Amino acid sequence: MKVGISSLSTPINNTPFNDLASTVGLNLRAVRVKGILLDDSNPRFEELGGWNGIGTIEFQEVDLPITYDKYPTAKPLISNQKQLPLINEIVYLILAPNTSIGEFTQNQNIYYISVISLWNHPHHNGFPNDPQTPPEAQQKDYQQTQAGSVRRVTDQSTEINLGNTFIERANIHPLLPFEGDVLQEGRWGNSIRFSSTIKNKQTGKSLNDWSLSGTSGDPITIIRNGQGQRSEEGWVPIVEEINNDDSSIYLTSTQSIPLIASSTNYFSYPSESSPTTPDQYTGKQIVINSGRLMFNASEDHLLLSSAKSIGLSSANTVNIDTNTLTIQSNNIYLGSKNATEPLMLGNSTVDLLRQLIDGIKSLTQTLAVQVGVPPGAPLEPTATSAKNLIPTLTQLVSNLDTITSKDNFTS
Repeated sequence: MKVGISSLSTPINNTPFNDLASTVGLNLRAVRVKGILLDDSNPRFEELGGWNGIGTIEFQEVDLPITYDKYPTAKPLISNQKQLPLINEIVYLILAPNTSIGEFTQNQNIYYISVISLWNHPHHNGFPNDPQTPPEAQQKDYQQTQAGSVRRVTDQSTEINLGNTFIERANIHPLLPFEGDVLQEGRWGNSIRFSSTIKNKQTGKSLNDWSLSGTSGDPITIIRNGQGQRSEEGWVPIVEEINNDDSSIYLTSTQSIPLIASSTNYFSYPSESSPTTPDQYTGKQIVINSGRLMFNASEDHLLLSSAKSIGLSSANTVNIDTNTLTIQSNNIYLGSKNATEPLMLGNSTVDLLRQLIDGIKSLTQTLAVQVGVPPGAPLEPTATSAKNLIPTLTQLVSNLDTITSKDNFTS
């Protein structure tokens, strides 16, 4: 059956939803999403309020799947926190005041709230209009679900239309919760977990990787983007794995995080003050792990400050590229923490060498004119050697000013 229906910017007194609400005394109902306004390419963009209508859904009754020329619509109930549903997901509708409430206090619009968790899975909770239309293996999945079992898609796809760009992945896992957890899960293996150290009361055994130290109830927050490759089937809940997940931020209190660091070369430290390796540290810390880290200060300084030390450890090289490099320190050791050879001051060294060369040059000039026997004859071979050395010493003096750097300085 196909009927027409006006936009919900007009009164909704004649909509099936309002009829139900007035009949049973409720203003809450589950409907199927048929479309959603995400940008100005939607043909109903202007009709539904332009950019003010972003997030508006078109919906269809679940128990009375009428096909409309224009489906009725509903806006998100909460403006600053949206969980945008997919096509064929089911949401709750609620009646609430609209912008005409000043004219008449009973003026209402339809709004939608959270997606109904049919599959109890963060990836999607869509369900087809006709569960008999998918392939035979999936028909069994849906029939088992209707009988109370858990749907387990085995062919990597449910064949449900979920939208124009959303491509279902059968390997997205939900997070395994622990007592007291507050979880926020995206559709693609991205999540925020507000949790704590979790240990079995009877055995004291930790129930996850971050609970090996500390006491049950010590807080931890885990931000994860991308769950990495997992061997479990997509419906099996998992816990975060810092060495496997794509990008992670861990905010700890007493927990130890089993991070396998790319380099733990701390040879520059005295043995008694060497840092604890990342996987052994149990104090409060923030751990950031990803394939690449980028810190950029676009307008002001990038400042690193530490109560103990700032350690740079790399499996390959440490490179510094800058116009001016200033290091102010009481002691600088190059090559080894046990280095004992002192560095020379450039200008002072040049002055000493100039004095030495001038003295030798004066000596050679004297030797070059020494006379022997008979009287007036040069003293050989000393005189000849001295005459040959004089131009060499003269050249050395002129080259002294070239051996000091024009860019690098020490004090």
